[in-house]
Amino acid sequence: MDLADLRIFRTVVEQGGITRAAEKLNRVQSNVTTRVRQLEQDLGVELFIREGKKLHLSPTGQLLFDYAGRLLDLAQEAREAVNDGVPRGPLRLGAMESTAAIRLPGPLSEFHRRYPDVKLDLRTDTIHALSTAVLTGALDAALVAEPVADEPFEKVTIYDEALALVASADHAPIRSPHDVRSETVLAFEQGCPYRLRMQQWFSSGGELPERISEMSSWHAIMGCAAARMGIAVLPRMVLDTFAQTKFLSVHPLPDDLSHAPTVLIWRKGVHSAKISALIEVLAPAHTDAKPAPRRKKKR
Repeated sequence: MDLADLRIFRTVVEQGGITRAAEKLNRVQSNVTTRVRQLEQDLGVELFIREGKKLHLSPTGQLLFDYAGRLLDLAQEAREAVNDGVPRGPLRLGAMESTAAIRLPGPLSEFHRRYPDVKLDLRTDTIHALSTAVLTGALDAALVAEPVADEPFEKVTIYDEALALVASADHAPIRSPHDVRSETVLAFEQGCPYRLRMQQWFSSGGELPERISEMSSWHAIMGCAAARMGIAVLPRMVLDTFAQTKFLSVHPLPDDLSHAPTVLIWRKGVHSAKISALIEVLAPAHTDAKPAPRRKKKR
């Protein structure tokens, strides 16, 4: 078992099959198939469940996939440790939709300017999906809202988002969960930290929301709130992106529920010059090490 075989195996899993993996790796399909078969023979296990031309990762394959990500990341870290320490190569970053759309355009533009040798790939998803992708090695780092498990990650606080309770413009003042106990809560899927704070707010007043309507975007949530379809807890920053704020009213939350730190997470023990560079740009006050070396301009 060598790193090249593990890289091919991981690409097959991430791309969902031999054909796309071969395109990604710039190899012929037969070569990718042979290398996967050789890896299975070397390990003496079936890494995939084969149904015709479809491949499904076996339980043993999932176990190897987790190890492969860690081994390949460590190999990359070793390469970076013995060279000049200049950030270069791919950096796979994940972020929540609101953070990617509102917080990141300026900093990532600066990151590209400072570190042109880094190929940055940005992916948006739910917090659970992003955290899982960091653990499996599909992402190098991700920006997610607390709470996030401490044990498997290293993390640095990047933003502290102020939260607000929003409703339609003509809604009566909301002073406690009792005032809205019969109203629909507009929220993202289970696991969203803002949804969690809404549920904690209801619980603090001895209430439970009667109905939660799950949505896929902040603008859908704000639009439905404006249309008197429910209430929501959201970061105040997203209100600036909504053109119809005159149809919304904003109500305060208790101090202990009115903020949600956004942290940059990466898998524990897998640090790199690229992550240091990212922290330097996103939150320079939190950079533990010296700023990452910048590429020298050619004369």
